[in-house]
Order: sequence, then C-alpha cells, then structure tokens
Amino acid sequence: MDITLDGLRAEVAATLGVPPDELAPDGNLMDAGLDSIRVMMLIERWREEGARVGFAELAEIPTLEGWHAVLTAD
Repeated sequence: MDITLDGLRAEVAATLGVPPDELAPDGNLMDAGLDSIRVMMLIERWREEGARVGFAELAEIPTLEGWHAVLTAD
C-alpha cells in the first residue's frame, strides 16, 4: 500500500467530515472525533488495498504520523 501523509490526512478528514487542515499530523485523532467504528471502516478499506493493519496497532498511536508509520512499514 502506497500512502502519503497528506493522502492519509485527506482520507481521515473526509471520514470525519472536516477540512484536512484541521487535523495536525501529531494530533490525537480520537480527540478530533474519530471513534472506533470509523477506525474499523478505515481499516477495512485499507485491508482491501493490501494493508496489514489491526485496530490495536492504530489505537496505540492515534495520530496521523503514527498511522502513517504503521501503514507504510515493511
């Protein structure tokens, strides 16, 4: 899966219904309104694209930077 930080920000922002610039790369996504159901929806979409990611991995580091690191890890 080839994803940029900006692409990830845009995707999460669309899920939340907010402009991408409202999401700081190091901001807590749960504090921004992202709930577990939306996280699972994102995970399912990413898995369809080939990502190997689970809820627990993302819940540990609920920031765009953290998620980007997980999603782009070899």
